[in-house]
This record gives sequence, C-alpha cells and structure tokens, in this order.
Amino acid sequence: MNTRRINFGTIESPMDYPDFLDIQLKSFREFFQIESLSEEKRNETLYKVFQENFPITDSRGVFVLEFLDYFIDPPKFTVEECIDRGLTYSVALKARLKLSCTDEEHEEFETTVQDVFLGTVPYMTDRGSFIINGAERVIVSQLHRSPGVFFSQSYHTSGVRLYSARVIPFKGSWMEFATDVSNIMYAYIDRKKKFPVTTLLRAIGYETDKDILELFDLSEEFKVKKTELKKIVGRRLAARILRKWVEDFVDEDTGEVVSIERNEIIIERDTVLTEDHIDLILNANAKTVILHKEGTNANDYEIIYNTLQKDPSNSAKEALEYIYRQLRNTDPPDEETARGIIEKLFFSDKRYDLGQVGRYRLNRKLNQNIDESVRVLTQDDIIKIIKYLVQLSNSKTDVDDIDHLSNRRVRTVGEQLYGQFSVGLSRMARTIREKMNVRDNEVFKPVDLINSRTLTSVLNSFFGTNQLSQFMDQTNVLAEITHKRRLSALGPGGLSRDRAGFEVRDVHYTHYGRLCTIETPEGPNIGLISTLAVYARINEMGFIETPYRKVQDGIVLNGIENVQYLSAEEEDECIIAQANAPLDKSTGSFINRFVKCREGGEFSIIDNKRVNYMDISPNQIVSVAASLIPFLEHDDANRALMGSNMQRQAVPLIRPEAPIVGTGIEERVARDSRIFPVAEFDGTIEYVDANKIVIRYERNEEEQLIDFEGDVVTIPLTKFRRTNQNTAICINPIVRKGQKVKKGEILCDGFSTVEGELALGRNLMVAFMPWQGYNFEDAIVISEKAVKEDWFTSLHITEYELDVRDTKRGMEEFTSDIPNVSEDATRNLDDMGLIRIGAEVREGDILIGKITPKGESEPSPEEKLLRAIFGDKAGDVKDVSLRMPPSSVGIVIDKKLFERVKRDKEGKQKSKDDLEKIESTYKKNCEMYRQALIDKLLKILANETSRGVVNEYGEVVIPRGNKFNQKALLKIQDYNLLRPEKWTNNETVNELVKKVLQNYKRKYNAESGWLKRMQFTLTVGDELPTGVIKLAKVYVAEKRKLKVGDKMAGRHGNKGVVAKIVPEEDMPFLEDGTPVDIVLNPLGVPSRMNLGQIYESILGWAGRELGLKFATPIFDGASEEQIEEYIQKAGLPSFGRTYLYNGLTGERFHQMATVGVIYMIKLVHMVDDKMHARSIGPYSLITQQPLGGKSQFGGQRFGEMEVWALEAFGASNVLREVLTIKSDDIVGRAKTYEAIVKGEPIIEYGIPESINVLINELKALALDVQFE
Repeated sequence: MNTRRINFGTIESPMDYPDFLDIQLKSFREFFQIESLSEEKRNETLYKVFQENFPITDSRGVFVLEFLDYFIDPPKFTVEECIDRGLTYSVALKARLKLSCTDEEHEEFETTVQDVFLGTVPYMTDRGSFIINGAERVIVSQLHRSPGVFFSQSYHTSGVRLYSARVIPFKGSWMEFATDVSNIMYAYIDRKKKFPVTTLLRAIGYETDKDILELFDLSEEFKVKKTELKKIVGRRLAARILRKWVEDFVDEDTGEVVSIERNEIIIERDTVLTEDHIDLILNANAKTVILHKEGTNANDYEIIYNTLQKDPSNSAKEALEYIYRQLRNTDPPDEETARGIIEKLFFSDKRYDLGQVGRYRLNRKLNQNIDESVRVLTQDDIIKIIKYLVQLSNSKTDVDDIDHLSNRRVRTVGEQLYGQFSVGLSRMARTIREKMNVRDNEVFKPVDLINSRTLTSVLNSFFGTNQLSQFMDQTNVLAEITHKRRLSALGPGGLSRDRAGFEVRDVHYTHYGRLCTIETPEGPNIGLISTLAVYARINEMGFIETPYRKVQDGIVLNGIENVQYLSAEEEDECIIAQANAPLDKSTGSFINRFVKCREGGEFSIIDNKRVNYMDISPNQIVSVAASLIPFLEHDDANRALMGSNMQRQAVPLIRPEAPIVGTGIEERVARDSRIFPVAEFDGTIEYVDANKIVIRYERNEEEQLIDFEGDVVTIPLTKFRRTNQNTAICINPIVRKGQKVKKGEILCDGFSTVEGELALGRNLMVAFMPWQGYNFEDAIVISEKAVKEDWFTSLHITEYELDVRDTKRGMEEFTSDIPNVSEDATRNLDDMGLIRIGAEVREGDILIGKITPKGESEPSPEEKLLRAIFGDKAGDVKDVSLRMPPSSVGIVIDKKLFERVKRDKEGKQKSKDDLEKIESTYKKNCEMYRQALIDKLLKILANETSRGVVNEYGEVVIPRGNKFNQKALLKIQDYNLLRPEKWTNNETVNELVKKVLQNYKRKYNAESGWLKRMQFTLTVGDELPTGVIKLAKVYVAEKRKLKVGDKMAGRHGNKGVVAKIVPEEDMPFLEDGTPVDIVLNPLGVPSRMNLGQIYESILGWAGRELGLKFATPIFDGASEEQIEEYIQKAGLPSFGRTYLYNGLTGERFHQMATVGVIYMIKLVHMVDDKMHARSIGPYSLITQQPLGGKSQFGGQRFGEMEVWALEAFGASNVLREVLTIKSDDIVGRAKTYEAIVKGEPIIEYGIPESINVLINELKALALDVQFE
C-alpha cells in the first residue's frame, strides 16, 4: 500500500492527533461507566443520578427502597438488524434494589433484594452514533454559558453606567445584583421583584446596620455617654438610632400572653448630629452610636450608604417578611416560613446546586478557597460578589467577557443524558412514593413499585424530538466525523437564532486551538454552530482545552511528557509562541531572541526568555475539514469556509482518486471514522473475497491467555448499505491472500477512500481560461471523457417500504394478484408481491403489490359486471401498491420481508423443538467458555494465595489465605457475579484476572444476546413497530453519471455548475496534444482571493508528471521556491503558464493560460434531484390550486409579480388561461382536458375557486354575497 507522500512540513508535532470521535465515545462511556466496578463508579454519572433519587421512603417512613447498583444487559439486536427493522439499538437497564420495612409490627415483611428492569436505553454504537427507529442519529454537544458568577455592564438612557452580577447555578434559582441610576444596589431573585441588597444581608444574618457597615469596614462605634456624644457633634450617622421596647398582648385563640418586640426610629441615617440630638439619643436608651468612617474607602462604598437609606427593614425578621411579600405577594404565616423561602432557594442542596463547575468558577472569580463539595451559596459568596460589584462601579476592576471560552462550557452526550435520567428517575421516584403510600400491611416486592415506561418515555422523547438529537449527516466519511465533533450554541438552555447578536457569533481570541475559526455554516446559524479544532479536547469540567509545548528559559522542551493542555482561563496568564517560530534543531532553543507571541488577546514580539509555551502544530487552530484544504494559507477566510463546508457535501464516487496534493491528515480521517475494519493484531491474511476477510493473528502468550477468541478471525464487509443521505457504503478489501498485516492497518477501501486515505473526488487537468462563454459566472466546462470513464459517477440507493396492518375492515395483504392491473405491470413481482432483484424500474412501476379491504358501498355497474365474471374478490379490495415515484429510475438490488410468526399446531411443535435445540447449544457454549475461563485462571493464579474473593452480594467465595486450585474454581457457579479486583497480593496477576474476567463477561453477554434473539425470532418472529404485521423493504440503486446542471467544487470554495459537457476532441489541448479535462473561468480567482487553487493546480501537475503525491500541511506547506523546483524536475513551464490550442479549430490561443491538475468533487446537489416538470397532478383541497414543490409533484407558482409582467405586455388571453384553467377553475380545467383530447378549441371558462373561497369567508362573517 504505497500512500507515502512527500511532506513539505517542517514542523514536527510532538504528539499525534487525539481520536476524532473521543468527544462522543469517551463522554458516553464515562456516563455509563460500562467497564467500571461498583466501587469505582463516580459522581456526575448515571450512578450519581441514582444516588440523588434513592433511598425512597413513604410518607410514614415505614418502607425504604434503597439502590445498590445498576447494570446493563447486552443489546438484543445488532446495529444492522435495528437499521433493517426500523428499531432502536438499545440495552435493558436494570437496578439492584433493596426493599425493607422499618415497622417492627409488620413481621411477615421480609427485606428483599431484587434486580428490577427500569427501561430500555438507546445505546451508542462503536462509531459514536445512535440508532433510533432505524435511523442513525447523533447527539450534538452544546456550548452553553457556564454556571458561576458573571459581571456585566449596561447603559441607562441618561448615559449612566449600570453594573450587574448574575449568579447562575447548575440547578436552582438565579440571583442577580444590580446598581441603578440613583447609585443604589438591588437584589433580584429569578428576575422577579427587586429589593435593596441590604435587606438580603439582614435576611442572611447581618441583622443590624452596624453588622452591615462592619462587613465593608465603613463605620466607627461610640458608646453613648454625654461627654462622648459632644465630641462627635457634626459627624454623620451611619445607622439609625432606634428606641426598642416590648409589648404584651393576649392571643384571642389560645388565651396566651405573647411578647412582641417593637421599635421606633428616633434619628434617621445620614443625619448630621447636632447638640439637639444628644438628649434624644440618651432618652432612647441606645447603647452605642455608629458613625460614618472618614477616609477614601468610605467614598467608594457610597452605594452601600445609599442602599441603607432605601432599606425598608430594621431587623432580620422585617427583612425576611419583606422578601417573602415581594416574592409571593402575600404576608408570611410566621417567621419560620419567611426564613424557609431564602433557605430553600439558595442554601439547600435539594433545591440549589452550583455544580462542580459553578463552585470552581465562583472560587476563581472571587479569589476564595471554599471546598468544591460545597455546592450551595454561602454568606461569604454573597458578600464578595457585592464587594466586587462595588469595585466595578468605582471602575477598579473589569466586567466579564461573556464570549470568553472560560465562561462557556460544553455539555457532551453524557451530561445531556444525565439531565434526562434525572428527569426520568425523579418522576419514577414520585410514582414509587405514591405506590408505597397506598400499600398498608401487604407484602410486596421492589418490582411491584416500578413502572419501566416512565424512564423510557423521557429518553424516547429526548432522542426523537430534542433539537440536539439530529439525523446524522452521512453523505461521506468527513461529513459523519464533522457532525459528531460539532458544537451548537442552540437547543434547550442555549441561545435562539433570532436573539443571538453579532458578538456571540464572532470569532474570539480564546477560540484559538479550541474551536475552528473557519468551519461554521453560512446563513442564520453562522457562528452559533462550530466545530472542535483538531487537537482540542474537553476536560472533566466541560471546558475546551488545547495542547502546548512547555518552554523554559527560551528552550522548547520536546517529548509527549512536556505537552500540556490548557483551558482558556489558564492560557490568559501565559505567553505563547507560534508553532512556526524557528528553533535550533539540536538544542530546541529559539533561534531569534525576539519571537512573535500571543499574550491574552494581544499579538506582540517578546523576548524568548519570557515565553511559557509554544503551539503544537500550525493546523492546531482549525477543524478536521479545514485541515484537508492544502494551501489554506493562500485562501480568503470566506472561501475557506465554503471549501470546508462543501467537502462535507461530496458524494462518494464509484471510482474515486486520492488527491495528488493533500495535507497529510487524509489517512487519519479514514481511520477514525471506524467505518473501515482494521487489523487488531499483527497477522496474515488467510482468505479474502468481496464479502469477507479471514485473518490469522499472531498474538503473544499473554494476549492469547486473556482472550476467548481464536487466532483466526473472520471480518464481514459491508456491501451496498444505504446511508441517511441515500449514498452507498460499499467496502472492498485492499489486501491479498498471504499478505502480512500490521496492527492497526486498514484492510478495506470504499465510501470515499482509496488506499486508506480520504478520497472525495478526482484529479483533473485544468485550464484557467474562458471557453465560448460557457464558463461565465462560475459555470464549469468539462470533458466528455469524465462521463465516459465514470470519473464522477456515483451510486445512490433509495429505500422503499410498505407495511401490512390489520385494519377495521380486515387484514391487508402483500400479493401479486392486484385488481385492474395488467399482467405486464406485475410480471416482475413474486408471489408475495415483492419485485424481483435485478429488475429495472422507472416511474410508476409497482415495487410492492398490496391490497386492502374496501369499505362497504354501492358497487358501480362496471364492478357488478366484473363480480359476475370473476367472482366476488375483485370488488372487495383496492390496490394500494407501492409504485416508483415520479422522475426516478434504477435497478432493484435487494428486498427484505419481515413478519410476525403465525403458527398452527404443527408449527408450534416445531418451534418448541427448535427452542430446545437453541437452549441446549447455549448451555453447551456457556459451559465451554466457563471451562476455558477456569483453565486460564489456573494458569494465571498458579502458586498464588487468595486475599479473599468476593461476589457482588458480598459473600466470600474463596476465603483469604486459601490456594487457588481446580476444586475451588469449579465450585464457583456464576463467574459473572465475581468482583474482579484484588484477588491476590500480586498486582500484575490481579490485572490479568481483571482482563480475563471482563473478556469472559463480554463473551457470555454475546451468547445471552444470541439466545434472546433466537428465542424471540422463534416465538414472536421479527420485532416490528407496534401494529405492523409484515414489513417489506425494497432497495433501488441508481448510477448517476455527471450531467449538465450538477454542482461541482474544488477544495477552496471554488464552486460552480456544469454548463457544458464537451467532446474530448473539442477541449483545448496542450502542445503535445493532451486535452484538458476541465476549463474554469480565470475571473473566479482574483475577486474571490482563493489563490490556493492555483498553487494546488501547479504542484498537482508536477506531481502527476513525476508520479508523486504531496502533503502540504496548512501554514507549513510548500513555498513558491519548492513548487518551482518540482515544476523544473517535471520539465513543465514555469508556474504552469503555457499556450493552449483550440480543440475546435486547432489554432493556438493568443494568450498563455495557467494549466495544472486540480482536485474536484461532485456535490450532493444533483440536477436529477432538482429537475421537475408537471403536466397534470394533485390540487390543494381548499383553494383547488396546484400544489407546490417536487415532492408533492406540484406546479410552478405564477405569482403577483409574474402577473404584472403579463399585464405590462397586455397578454390578456394568456393571463386569463394562467389564472383560471391552469389554476383553480374546476369546471374549466375539466372541459379543457376534454377539448384537448377531442382536438376541439378551448372555449369554456368557469369561475375560479378562489372566488368561492372568498365568498365562504365572507359568509362566515355573516355577510351574504350573491352573484347577480
């Protein structure tokens, strides 16, 4: 396999690309913790969801349902079976629950532990997608605002700056603090009513003015003595002077005497003390007087004084009552209830959760060290937020940048599922509690309390209808990978298209190395949907990180151990050099003393001794698709965006070709797609054909010891499988019998790959010149050779399906005996009504014959005659066969029939015998694997002593100190229940035991899955959607050659439509007689500024002449000198400029043109899908006008402006015809049809139906309209 490319890259990355599908697979695995043991299961996963909702007790506290562990059964059907039958690829989730009774009188109730089925959960395939109802879907990761505190500013209409702080939790109410135009600070809860921030401080424990002022160091305290008071005359009061007393009153209901504390304001805050006030203070029995502190700090905190002035409360009780009234619009029944509202909203972990991320962000922002386990707000948090806001209003600190990636985080599949499971399990917990409450002295088990539909319905609605659960884009390999790596700011809890402003969509400096700055859709979603950069990964908190090489004293440290991932926040404090800064090869130090660096959002030239990190690679900043564009550095960003988007729309060709000029990432894209099988170990190919590859692996002793597979493995190959976009996956082997293969080597090609490299199109000889005006405005002129030799021929497979149901009028049925249909029309149908494989079909042909019972109605004379001749059958049923839709042709390549089992006595007996055979095979296989496991364990554990082997229920199976021998191991009945950790004191042995038990479990699960599947097939038949008795599918393949009207593109955003396919001999040709394959308009280059296509064409020509392939990595690619060097080697004209000759006349063109070899792709926008014409067809029910669009077989709308055009020409007859008989004149169009058939002139026009619609509208308004 010679895929060696000449690489022009000079910068070697110290690390390989991370797995491109890691964002999906890792997140899902970590959420389910599939391979983890019970005690290893961590928080933020499915385990945590269970812990949040269990234990469940009833309202009397008598019954307790505890959660012990969960596990999942293997999937019942394979991925392919689910796609064929329209099922969901899912697993059964089971929980081990323990039900106990605390009531001692309830003696007959025994504590029970039971494994209970909770529901089916859609399961991720090994390619990172989900199969939902037979369709492959992807859960797109969401980029949303991180929990934490955010400080922002806005402007009042008067121009005054207003500041606000918003605390956003993971779960719970929002709290906001904001200043207003009068320099007062208010608190808002859930954006509802506002109240002064000092009221909130009183409510959370800072009861008096003195407490509040001391928080901010704003007050001085003086004792109330006449001599002291005289010293402070002229100073301003900071806190009110209150007179307090106690009043007793009798409670009318109970007759008790109740004491109530009263207070009265004697002197208001901010009053300047005079001699007259001294006596008032002394008479009020106040102990101390609190004055404003004099100094600079006091001026900064003017806002606190102003807020105290506005504060309606004087004590904690009043504050709580005031807040309660603001939130609930009613008085609190008592102080406890009022206190409870604040406690529940922000200080209770049941109702409020900042999450790990929220606490981390809060600590970072407010510079504090509160433990990460404290997930609720603390008093300290609130005070520090208020202090920060005060600093902000005094311009002593900055507001947050909401678009900074430290303030945005990613919710991956796992976290989204976490949210759905939380909803589902909390609903389940509620129903369990209700069921417990109605049980009294009965004996019941955990299974009696669980309704599995609760969880399943929540998950089904998420996977089926959520905005982030999307139908997978499967046009080609790249489209699939990109879709799985996509990040969306839309969706639940995210932004909406209409409200997202320019700033959110714009590129931010923190996107560098994290989000691709190029790949985003054009149109309303621009900037809201982005793609992960090639090296980026998502850390455990959901922030995007990118790797850098460490730099010490101007020396770049090599090796993978010196690569460090940084989040956007960590990066802000570092100085980072570019990847292309010149380095000394031997020492790794910077050659130049001053290097270009990034520091925060600034780009500057800095002394190399100050540099902390260096970029990993020049393509670090872009996504996979953009990394595939060679010479990207010479393209304008807008065109690069189109180029990366259009590669995803490339149709897989039957005969693709790897690009001569690539970037070196092509092989990695094909490998990480997981579509193509790879060798798991080194080995030799024993057999190969179109459908399978057989390999004999060469494994070492340890690999053989822990594995249950044999050395010879058969790999089936996917043939002609339809994708979501109707393209075809057809995989062909690229290995030969007897060939040696290395571990990880790709064994197959197909679906847009060649020799294990991504190959979306073909290399074509191009000339940049006009050709008879046919390539005006980006149109493309292409040689007939491309059509003849099938360069751009693609295969498209369409699936047609029809089901049989039991209707009210009787059973429907598949049959080839269809009433009123000619024998010729049914000649290709089999007895079941399915068309034969290999039949050529076109518009209107029957694919699946089906009849359905008719309703009872009076038969027409013709029907009576037919019944008299043929008996009763013809009249009872009507033809509801599936026919080929308009303007489609193809060849039937496959058909499938699924049905439920219907059996007579004999059939039942046969199925019973088959079941017994299957069960005995299953038992035999399981025993064989068990015996193999015991043999393997005996080898591993030879001479080892047990540390105590325990099963899942905590029972000791092999006691501590015992030797492992055959007798002890044979005693163990179920190895699936054993805990595989710490069997011995030898860690290496323990690791082997763990691996061999995991492999055994995998094998055992596969056998169990097979047994269930076979039992189901024999007893029920094929699993089908509810109500369906039979399901037939027919697959029609169509080979589409390149046509005029098809859209083509290069990799640089240079797109166009094929305008003319020219005979090979008429194309312009070179001096040696070689005709070019494609002619592009040179005017498409200068204004678009995508010069990459010119560089690519010139280097590509040199590559073709020399028989070489090149890799020119982006921002580190071939220079003009290097291109010129290869041009000279190939003996080609400088920079591809040469004279061409006219293929029509043989004359030389006057000017030189640039000639080269360019890589072109055919896009999915094909003329066959768009071309449409209608003569007769369906009409809308109410307006009686023809429907619109190709899918409805509609007509072309003759709208308002088109009518004006005909009016301008005075074409009254044409206009009348268009607006009546060709549209909604029912009588007129029938008469016209009649007249055309008879060959008579069209004379009769009726009234357009739109008049009647208008009249009926008016009648609905009680206006009687009549024609005179």
